[in-house]
Amino acid sequence: MKPKQVQLTSSPRQTPIINPWVVALTVTIATFMELLDTSIANVSLPYIAGGLGRSYDEVTWILTTYLVANAVILPMSAWLSRVFGRKNYYMACVALFTITSFLCGIAPSLPVMLLARILQGVGGGGLAPVEQAILVDTFPPAKRASAFALYTVAIVTAPAIGPVLGGWITDNYNWRWVFLINIPIGIFSLILTSRFVNDPPSFEQERSSVRSNGRLRVDGVGIALIAVGSAALELLLDRGQIDDWFGSRLIVWMFVVAVCCLSGAVFWELRPGY
Repeated sequence: MKPKQVQLTSSPRQTPIINPWVVALTVTIATFMELLDTSIANVSLPYIAGGLGRSYDEVTWILTTYLVANAVILPMSAWLSRVFGRKNYYMACVALFTITSFLCGIAPSLPVMLLARILQGVGGGGLAPVEQAILVDTFPPAKRASAFALYTVAIVTAPAIGPVLGGWITDNYNWRWVFLINIPIGIFSLILTSRFVNDPPSFEQERSSVRSNGRLRVDGVGIALIAVGSAALELLLDRGQIDDWFGSRLIVWMFVVAVCCLSGAVFWELRPGY
């Protein structure tokens, strides 16, 4: 009688179990930093204007360009995270935000500052939505409310303390440290994210939805309509009070562009057979 053969199968490699609260705190650090940056520079604008030799009205574009870039990238964050992977995209956003914070801190002129702020807005715009997706993947349904409570604390506290912190830094040090303070926080966030954050196995199936026959599916028209419409709407809302709302030709054109592009995006995405 032949002995019974036993087939040995290797089990898949198990990833180490990480406390979900460690992951939550890790991703909240960068989001807190990005939301803080939306308001920390407000009180420093007169000092920035003096340092760069520009008028106060000109340097207000430092805030506008950041918010416009944020508004453009925000609707595309879900698609970009599927293309590059959630963890990779999140780390790229943190890295871009950190590098451009350094460029803002050493900017010798207003054009350089505005370019750096646009890129900073692109990096910062992807942090909050990706963090929310990571929290949903990390916590079971019963614990998600607690996790999002931590996220809520960050999004409420950061804009509130931004002007106070920005004023204190400007008075005691230099306005450039308003941006340079992001560098150690960004590096710390990158180190923690690389160690503790991972894409769940189910996310691979979600990533495959952006490819067809091995090729990347890109809705170029939809992306362009949403990006231009969001940028125009953000510009309209941010500059409206400064430029006397519809008394300004720029604001009127931004209103027309926002309505046309966003309406067109709705009809384009709802077209039959899409």
